[in-house]
Amino acid sequence: MNDVADTKASGTKTIVVKVGTSSITHDESPSLDEQSITKLCADIAEIRALGHRVVLVSSAAIAAGMAKLNLAERPRDFESLQALSAVGQIELMRVYDKQCRALGFDCGQVLLAPPDFFDRARYLRARSCIESLMAFGVLPIVNENDAVADDAIRFGDNDRIAALVAHLVHADLLVLLTDTEGLLTADPRVDEHASLIEEIRSVDREFEAMAGSAASTMSQGGMASKLSAAKIASWSGVETIIAAAHRPNVLLDAATEATGVGTLVRARAERLNARKLWIAFALPSQGELRVDAGAQRALLDHGGSLLAVGLTSVAGSFLAGDAIDVIGPDGVAFAKGLAGLSTEEAVAAIGERAVEAVHRDDFVLLPAAHR
Repeated sequence: MNDVADTKASGTKTIVVKVGTSSITHDESPSLDEQSITKLCADIAEIRALGHRVVLVSSAAIAAGMAKLNLAERPRDFESLQALSAVGQIELMRVYDKQCRALGFDCGQVLLAPPDFFDRARYLRARSCIESLMAFGVLPIVNENDAVADDAIRFGDNDRIAALVAHLVHADLLVLLTDTEGLLTADPRVDEHASLIEEIRSVDREFEAMAGSAASTMSQGGMASKLSAAKIASWSGVETIIAAAHRPNVLLDAATEATGVGTLVRARAERLNARKLWIAFALPSQGELRVDAGAQRALLDHGGSLLAVGLTSVAGSFLAGDAIDVIGPDGVAFAKGLAGLSTEEAVAAIGERAVEAVHRDDFVLLPAAHR
């Protein structure tokens, strides 16, 4: 029996924990808050002691690099951010190593890039590495490999990485730790009646509107990013809890689904593979292919490739391999895929029966809530 099957049979869980920059740095300062990291590691040790397997996805490398180089403001250019990440990763892992060793276990760093999720061989190697670390009793600490990232093809935030890692390791639970208690009905700074939403069955536009898009100056993510990650995890068959990092015993409560621990986003029965998750939720669309009612119905009912005979119009500027939205007659995107043609080629191919606009392996039907 493999490690995943052993875990399921024993009743213990594989839990991916993600902590954001603002939860482990000082207010209004990029320097690492070692007290907060000490609490986080103690919370992880608590659930590890119960037999749960844990993978940590940690932000704050860039913030740590800023503190190391005495920078008060976060640079805007990509090259500077890469350099700061390279400096900050060492400092971040130094603090984690110190805290983990004090609690009786070791940690190991795993830096991932987008191709590690949509290239099958790299995907399997990444999984093998993380599984091996856990087999040794080591806490894997994951971050994006910013130092060599391509600005055009990158994750952009660690919430998304955490959701994809949850898929990678067949996690039972994803815990997104933040500064607030979870998703609230309104911004508590402007609405004193804002209350916690304890459970979400399906992430729809109403919940996304509640999440907004606010983020701190030090971090990339906000509640919108966390809800987006929860949606990815949901389509991986993984439940998500969004909770406050400062809450006492937060991970223990999350592992046992204690009442009021945060916002629980339920998993869907369907499970997309990693490549289709990446296409559906991680790649920004560069254009649109509009289809007629017959093509839409065929794709919804039978799947398969999108043929140019069903196209009615083309919008945007894209190349073959770019992500595009597929739009139905009602003007709503119902699918997403990787274009098999450039904008000009797609326009020229409209009405052609023998031309594939999107191959079936690169085509994903979007969640019903977004149709």
